[in-house]
Amino acid sequence: MIEVNPQGTTRAYAFEMWMKAPMPMVTFFKTLDVSRLIKVSKRKRMKFNMLMCWCIGKAANKVKEFFTLPVGNKLIQYNTIAVNTIVANSQGEVSSCDIPFSDDLLKFNADYLRLTRQVAETCENHDLTDSMVIGTSALAQFDIDGAVGMYSGIFNNPFMIWGRYRKGWLKTTLTVSFQFHHTQMDGVHAARFLDLLQQEIFGHMEN
Repeated sequence: MIEVNPQGTTRAYAFEMWMKAPMPMVTFFKTLDVSRLIKVSKRKRMKFNMLMCWCIGKAANKVKEFFTLPVGNKLIQYNTIAVNTIVANSQGEVSSCDIPFSDDLLKFNADYLRLTRQVAETCENHDLTDSMVIGTSALAQFDIDGAVGMYSGIFNNPFMIWGRYRKGWLKTTLTVSFQFHHTQMDGVHAARFLDLLQQEIFGHMEN
């Protein structure tokens, strides 16, 4: 990762406009069709949450704005992306686990299982400081319509939240919220990412 001059990037105007804003975060909601993901999860005996994280990484990898992030008062450019998941640990609390994104599903799955198990047992967070991390929180046991993430003023990373998926007559849906820093991307980039996420669920989960 390296610090870049905002004026030499496509985010120059956004950096001037939003870096000092008291609330620079924007949240979008989208209902996804996850029917295919459910089928793949059962057929391949892979965790639904892992598959969601992989699809998120796949979609984000196609949107260049994900590779820069405002950190403090600087704009940092990254070469890699990671997806974070919240893990229930052995002490009955929760810990944070960053999983490096890999285009190879089997490798990502192996890393996901190994790292989440490690974090659950040790109760120690696994942080990847050299990657641009997309945060996620899955409240899979609860039926919620959406959630708006908290802006701490410290972490500007994009963040996704979802609850329990809903089974319908013809399809199974999942409503997600996506929070992002306006300096990092505009609404059009966020909307494109969510569309790409749906395409990844449809397309790459086909087999």
